[in-house]
Amino acid sequence: MIVALNFAFGHPAGAADKVVKVGNIIPLSGPSASVGQQGKNARDMAVEEINAAGGIESLGGAKIEMLYADSESKPEKGVAEAERLINTEKVNVLTGCWNSAVTYPVTAVAERYGIPFIVPVSVADKITEQGFKNVFRIAAKDSWWTRDQFAFLKDMQAEFGGDVKRLAFVYENGDWGKGFAEQWKKLAQEGGYEVVLDEPYPSTATDLSPVVQKIRRANPDVLLLVSNAADAILLTNTLAEYQVNLKAIIGSGGGHADPSFLQATGENSRYLFDIVEWETDINKPGAKEANEKYKAKYGQNLTGEAVDAYLAMYVLKDALERAGSLDPGKIREALAATRLDSGPGMIVGYDSVEFDESGQNKNASLVIVQVNDLGSGFERITVWPKGARRAGYTPVFPVPQK
Repeated sequence: MIVALNFAFGHPAGAADKVVKVGNIIPLSGPSASVGQQGKNARDMAVEEINAAGGIESLGGAKIEMLYADSESKPEKGVAEAERLINTEKVNVLTGCWNSAVTYPVTAVAERYGIPFIVPVSVADKITEQGFKNVFRIAAKDSWWTRDQFAFLKDMQAEFGGDVKRLAFVYENGDWGKGFAEQWKKLAQEGGYEVVLDEPYPSTATDLSPVVQKIRRANPDVLLLVSNAADAILLTNTLAEYQVNLKAIIGSGGGHADPSFLQATGENSRYLFDIVEWETDINKPGAKEANEKYKAKYGQNLTGEAVDAYLAMYVLKDALERAGSLDPGKIREALAATRLDSGPGMIVGYDSVEFDESGQNKNASLVIVQVNDLGSGFERITVWPKGARRAGYTPVFPVPQK
């Protein structure tokens, strides 16, 4: 118990103090259990690598010990587990919680106790808008998805030509779709685009031909979509049926990223663009090897969320090495001064991790893929940012007219 208290309150690590205790609050049961398990697997793989390579050198080779708590995707459970991990387990650092609705209240617990809290991925903007000093988010926040869709569109025009002036917004009518649409409208106005259609629809619809007819009549250059799986499939196939010609279609993850999408749309999805956290073909050193290792261990590819969790452990290692202490204040200072631009964790689409004053990784960005068949069936090919583009692939933009 004395050793644990020493960890918590920052006494120097000696020969007997060989553990950095990391509390992980993630959904391991309930509706988000699958993504919680992916995040756990990625953390474990990174920590196994770090410990096997000698642990934290500045702390005398201290090993990282992972303590997991199941949030069940419930905010009240996440808060209770944060209190337990801090007060009973005496953790040095917290990470979590995937669900933004859980992460948001848990950040207040970490802040109250002065415990550094690394957020691998929870996208709600408000998480880093509370003025807290102990919260550090690695992933891009919600509003940056739309920001990067427009940045991508601008970059494609600069690289390949194709004048884009007219935009159509079509989206499922829940909070997700409406949130994206609000941001699109602001960005379209700022960019000088004309919005020729703003059309919400129920994602439970079984016939979207009226929506597709509106798209065709509006005659946009580019169509931006927010869809769940069933409606993404229905819209894509109906657009092909009505032979709607567009310079580009840009999805927003969700249904367009669902494995069932390509199987159900085939040729109709050719050249579609989609925005995601990460893709397995990303052209970054170590990405292929990390994915192969993860797949061999856990039977599936890394996901964007898992990559953020993997990177989070290397961000922590880097901060601990520079802090040279288990004092929470010194770890916090080291995290705030982070500039990580190399190493096993940097397999993301952007070039470095640096936190701004709010604790947001200011360099975080998303990845854009294009659907195409290069001879082995339809697949998702990373095309943006350009530095992460799959080697040898040239994006098709604007899309050839039918």
